[in-house]
Amino acid sequence: MSADPNLVLSLFPGIGLLDRAFEEEGFCIVRGPDVLWGGDIRRFHPPAGVFGGVIGGPPCQTFSRLVHIVRAKGQTPKPNLIPEYERVVAEAAPSWFLMENVPAAPSPAVAGYGVTSLLFNNRWAPEAPEQHRERRFSFGVRDGRSPLHIEMCPFENPSYERAVVATSNKEGALAKSQEELRDGTSLRLRRSASVLPGQMPRRTVARCAVLQGLPPDFLHDAPFTAAGKYEVIGNGVPLPMGRAIARAVRRAIGLPLVDQEAAS
Repeated sequence: MSADPNLVLSLFPGIGLLDRAFEEEGFCIVRGPDVLWGGDIRRFHPPAGVFGGVIGGPPCQTFSRLVHIVRAKGQTPKPNLIPEYERVVAEAAPSWFLMENVPAAPSPAVAGYGVTSLLFNNRWAPEAPEQHRERRFSFGVRDGRSPLHIEMCPFENPSYERAVVATSNKEGALAKSQEELRDGTSLRLRRSASVLPGQMPRRTVARCAVLQGLPPDFLHDAPFTAAGKYEVIGNGVPLPMGRAIARAVRRAIGLPLVDQEAAS
């Protein structure tokens, strides 16, 4: 009996933003280990032939344009775990897989799979979101090759903001409480919004969440520090982008799209 194509293993899930998008589009997600929750993919071995698909975004710092800043500070970039992603896919032997990463990241190579890769900007999603965020998606199909045909908005949102990133944590020093940080009510935080020409305004955790397609109070009760909230939100895939990709995957593997009105 072949694996259910709707049953998907998620690698490097973080707080599950890509998972949430795929769940909204009808997939059933099983989350693998993540360092955020004390897991280690290097010790993880999935069962073969159980999952129809595998999704995930390995840490991107090695391939980020900002990695030189990390090295300039005398720090060591996070390791390249794409080989671990490739290993888990090979062991799980799904019908298809999808890897998300920064534009400069290489596409995964797994024996027996044909892989197509494309760049997609969050601003191109059907909802025309405000966040300008470009990512590479690599789609692999066993014993073949199938490109993703993504539904796009015909126009980019003319009003947009730069990408939310994991290191946008300077606001944490400007607020005295989590409530001020969430709501942007700190006097120092409001004053920081007055910037000189060419400078970027600072953003609250709530604003970062909204730009990722989440409600502003998404992490209100989460036991993270302010810096931690920026990191886990910034490491996620925006929901509008994730939904567009999930729908494209359903079309590529021959599954019907979910009727969102009926589902709600």
